[in-house]
Amino acid sequence: MTDEKSGLVNYMEDAVRSVLEEMLQGEAYRDAGVDEKLKLDAMAYTLNRLPPKYVVSERGHLYTRVQELRHQFRTDILVELTKALQHVIAHPRPK
Repeated sequence: MTDEKSGLVNYMEDAVRSVLEEMLQGEAYRDAGVDEKLKLDAMAYTLNRLPPKYVVSERGHLYTRVQELRHQFRTDILVELTKALQHVIAHPRPK
């Protein structure tokens, strides 16, 4: 989550970023040459396909973290990130 404790935040960004970093440490993507630009493209692709989870308080953040622990929530992120990485690796934007 951002450093600010107040304001509107799409918690899904933090969740997707966290899962993406975990995925990139795995064997499947370790040597794929995923740079920061590809990471951001994969996150944008994924976030456009998942429902947002907005929070405005630390309490909302904690509630969303509990929801994240549910198996389906993480599975949805993994599925969309896998599609996203396949897409952005196969079709990188020009430099």
